[in-house]
Amino acid sequence: MLMYFFLLCALQLVGEAIVFLTGAPIPGPVIGMALLLLILIVKNGVPDGLDQAAGGLLKILSLLFIPAGVGVSLHFNLIAAEWLPISAAVFGATLLTIAFSGLVMKLLDKSS
Repeated sequence: MLMYFFLLCALQLVGEAIVFLTGAPIPGPVIGMALLLLILIVKNGVPDGLDQAAGGLLKILSLLFIPAGVGVSLHFNLIAAEWLPISAAVFGATLLTIAFSGLVMKLLDKSS
């Protein structure tokens, strides 16, 4: 399990390195997860150790939101001043995510 935790960290590091070297506008962890997806497709499944490592991280996922909460409380005045664009961005991103997820589901349903 420790090896798979290291793999997850290494893929995030590789993603961050790719962003640093290329200047891509995509977050490094997203690139790392895309690389993980490619590895899982090639391996044709999720190994048990990786499942356990990811499950362990999911158990403490709420702790990972503490820095974001601190950032919100630290910049509350800025957020209060810019509430309309922030709300519009959150609402628009939510609608786009729902629409994209629906389209992907529709495409995947046709292929089965």
